[in-house]
Amino acid sequence: MTDARGRNIEYMRISVTDRCNLRCRYCMPEDIPSIGHDRILRYEEILRVCRAAVALGIRQFRVTGGEPLVRKGLPDFLGRLRALDGVEAVSLTTNGVLLEPLVPGLVEMGLDGVNISLDTLDREIYRQLTGQDALEAVMRSLKAAVTAGLRTKINCVPLEGVNDEALTGLAALAGTLPVDVRFIELMPTGTGRPFRGIPGAVVRERLLGRYPDLREAGEPRGPGPARYYKSGGLLGRIGFIDAMTGCFCAGCNRVRLTSDGVLKPCLYHDGGLSLRGLLRSGADDPALQNALEAAIRQKPERHHFEDSNIEGGIHNMSRIGG
Repeated sequence: MTDARGRNIEYMRISVTDRCNLRCRYCMPEDIPSIGHDRILRYEEILRVCRAAVALGIRQFRVTGGEPLVRKGLPDFLGRLRALDGVEAVSLTTNGVLLEPLVPGLVEMGLDGVNISLDTLDREIYRQLTGQDALEAVMRSLKAAVTAGLRTKINCVPLEGVNDEALTGLAALAGTLPVDVRFIELMPTGTGRPFRGIPGAVVRERLLGRYPDLREAGEPRGPGPARYYKSGGLLGRIGFIDAMTGCFCAGCNRVRLTSDGVLKPCLYHDGGLSLRGLLRSGADDPALQNALEAAIRQKPERHHFEDSNIEGGIHNMSRIGG
């Protein structure tokens, strides 16, 4: 379906939990109070929302958290979501710590791809950044995903004074593995506000020193906002998501469903449509679909992360499912 500004909305990100097994400094550095279990959508409720979304033309889904793999029963849920009529792709974003033993089952149920969040290849920096000595587990998961044939992407958030020196090493993973390494500009939300992100243009300039033939790939972007680059020295690609310096709101094709049932047409803006109330008050499928359609029609024109005087975008990404 299209929103009021003519954008084709075809992609939904679903947070299934606000809980995580890491404590990344720019995301969830402390034990933030968790949402009560009674407020978290049950899998069957999420599937109802997804069926209504498919009826409106949304065909691609990405499951996130927090860390989605800490929620029991997730692989079965992913299989049920992938099996819905009209669903064209289901992918997963994870920190990779718990992924390795689940890879065979995820491939069997039809998972289309996995994004692994990884900000450094240095074990000590990883521990300092995430609060856990889990880098080796993540690397085993990465290799397992690639070996199993899953379309695999690595997501890195470049942070000034934190992982500056790690960026070239992370990019080099695309030189030895058929993976896309994506650098995502930090969005100043929640506990990430005190950090200074590194603009995508700065990262590209650094990588040109190692890959002088790095050029934008003439391929479709896919459902997300990343711009991809190729080099003769790479098996995979380098991607950039320049959310701050290269605002792509005019082409945004997504909405988000939080773990407690709020449909957020825009990551930045506060509020959204509470679907949990509809789901638990006896609303039938047509009513649910109509509510979804009305909310999507009113998708805001753009974010305002660049304007510190405008309220909004204040919540932690762990609760939104960024």
